[in-house]
Amino acid sequence: MRTRRPLRTASALLVAAVLLVSGCSSGGEGDEDGTETSDSAVPSPTRSPGGDAEPLKALPTKIPSELRPYYEQRLEWSECDVIGFECAKLRVPLDYDDPREGEELRLAVSRKKSSGSGKDKRIGSLLVNPGGPGGSAIKFLQEAAAVSFPPQLRERYDMVGMDPRGVGRSEPVECLSDREMDEYVRTDQTPDDSKEVDQLVEAYKGFAKGCEQRSSGLLGHVSTVDSARDMDVLRAVLGDEKLHYYGASYGTFLGSTYAGLYPQRVGRLVLDAAMDPSLTSREVNVQQAGGFATAFKAFAKDCVGQSDCPLGDEGVKDAGKKLRAFFEKLDRKPMKTGTDRTLTESMATTGVIQAMYSEQLWPQLRQALTAGMKKGKGGELLALADQYYERDTDGSYANIMFANPAVNCLDLPPAFDGPKEARKAVDDFEETSPVFGRGFAWSALNCTYWQQDATGEPHSIAAKGSEPVVVIGTTRDPATPYAWAQGLAGQLSKGRLLTYEADGHSAFLRGSRCVDESVLAYLLKGKAPKDGKRCSPGMT
Repeated sequence: MRTRRPLRTASALLVAAVLLVSGCSSGGEGDEDGTETSDSAVPSPTRSPGGDAEPLKALPTKIPSELRPYYEQRLEWSECDVIGFECAKLRVPLDYDDPREGEELRLAVSRKKSSGSGKDKRIGSLLVNPGGPGGSAIKFLQEAAAVSFPPQLRERYDMVGMDPRGVGRSEPVECLSDREMDEYVRTDQTPDDSKEVDQLVEAYKGFAKGCEQRSSGLLGHVSTVDSARDMDVLRAVLGDEKLHYYGASYGTFLGSTYAGLYPQRVGRLVLDAAMDPSLTSREVNVQQAGGFATAFKAFAKDCVGQSDCPLGDEGVKDAGKKLRAFFEKLDRKPMKTGTDRTLTESMATTGVIQAMYSEQLWPQLRQALTAGMKKGKGGELLALADQYYERDTDGSYANIMFANPAVNCLDLPPAFDGPKEARKAVDDFEETSPVFGRGFAWSALNCTYWQQDATGEPHSIAAKGSEPVVVIGTTRDPATPYAWAQGLAGQLSKGRLLTYEADGHSAFLRGSRCVDESVLAYLLKGKAPKDGKRCSPGMT
């Protein structure tokens, strides 16, 4: 069962980990002529940047006396399990508004120290976050960033990852057992009658209750604002006057929140696959449905030109109809997978969505759909869904599926008051995305039953007084639609929008020399790209 994730992870070439929510599309899969809007014709947002959302207020520059012990602590570094990395625990207050003695969290931090010397003098620390919410920054650091990021960055920066509170190794949120999760993700997310609506509501209530039972003391303190404040403590403890940062997907929301709270401490911030903090939960969900509609059109256009395309050769619109028919067939009768688990409609949909994050997964999706649609074998689509949910081969689930709704449901009020509102919204969602819209509408109901009231509201971020902030948007990004990057860059007082005209989620290190060199020039020399610069695959 999908939860609202601006997310899978950042760069798919590095490591998948972001789950997100969406932005505006250039059209649904059901366009009458089956054509696709060209990159150059990507629409601008129909609303002014930030809309009517109140601006996020900056915090005082002076550190409150009650927080000084946290800002002045010394990290005790030790060797990690992964060779070449150091690990430590950062102490932060559970509640920044009431930092009582004994009510603390210990957040996991890892770093790989810079390798440069002489003319390659260390710039500082580069904090990285892959997104989610719920993606492990330490995993991203150790498996991707400190290995695949260009050597120039690794020579000049200490590469640092900190799992946000409630995530990974940092006081992780827990909700359901692995067996309970297997049942939860099978729940029908496109209910056809009142009985199935009741079953979906009960699943959401059961999930929320499980989180409250297992993580009650933590659930009210895992907001993005809380995590951004943790980052400022880490910045100070690392000895950096300003924060240098690379964040992808939800990591851009975390990074922009930091910029809004501490504009004077912004160093070089790269926000890749950007989110727009001024959107409501309903806007986020319907626009993300549109983002996946755009991505599916690109996949279908590629697929129908291939000899092995299981969606036929009659065009994008017909491909969408065939896929919907396949989903409806699974809704009536789940498919065997060669395991003790069957492939349901919800799991097959999730498998397709997983492949939308990167065009590199399109051949695998064609093969998986061929196996399911032509041979009645659902194992390959199930494997894609397991990748999305971060379910291991031993049946265990990573913490991301628990941390994701815990953060999202605290950051914004729920999209709907109840099933009646969700049912009324289905038509709007399906108009945006004929293939995925219905499921996105009902999945937006999950926060309705959360047992912690939201502490956040939609807001704009100006970050007045900050250094330039680089905001990157990919024109056919499924999870963080391009309009989100336009919206965030337009809100920031010194936002610089860098556009990548391509498919997939995120842009850095995904094949564009133009993007990569722009990011490197900024992180290494402080030279931000000109606002509005556009890049494409292979472009220098």
